[in-house]
Amino acid sequence: MKDAAARPPKSRKDRGSVSTHLEKNVRAIACLEENAMAARSAADRLSDALTRVAGSATCVALHAIGFTVWIGVNVGLVPGVAPFDPYPFSFLTLVVSLEAIFLAIFVLMSQNRAARLADRRAHLDLQIDLLAERELTAALHMLRALCLKQQVALDRIGTDVNDLLEETNVEELASDLDRKLPA
Repeated sequence: MKDAAARPPKSRKDRGSVSTHLEKNVRAIACLEENAMAARSAADRLSDALTRVAGSATCVALHAIGFTVWIGVNVGLVPGVAPFDPYPFSFLTLVVSLEAIFLAIFVLMSQNRAARLADRRAHLDLQIDLLAERELTAALHMLRALCLKQQVALDRIGTDVNDLLEETNVEELASDLDRKLPA
């Protein structure tokens, strides 16, 4: 049995997975993401799909091929095919302009949805950060009380701990940031 005591504990990699609390957090985040994806409207799903396709290298290649063929046909480089949109390619300009307008709208829709989701995540982060700050302040108060009870000299701790024992005033911190950060 003394050999077992001498061996180092198995790493997470050796155990085959992350710790239980980390796994629980990963599942919670995955659930939030799945819910956000499921809550998208049909228009949001369409705009996300179109944006994903339009932002691919395949789409760029297809457009390059299409434009090359269109221009080749309409300058008379393809024998047996009559030009239907002679130079300066007015119909091509109309098609590309309409495509750009609709694509821009779909991209903006996707970006707006992503921004709303990012704002929601930021609010969640802020709530968790504020809760963690309160928990840490309470833990510092408990540690200070234990030190006093055990007659541990607190004069060596420094003023930083005393500052940390005070609860953070979020409104004061936000207005201080507003004053000091560049516009």
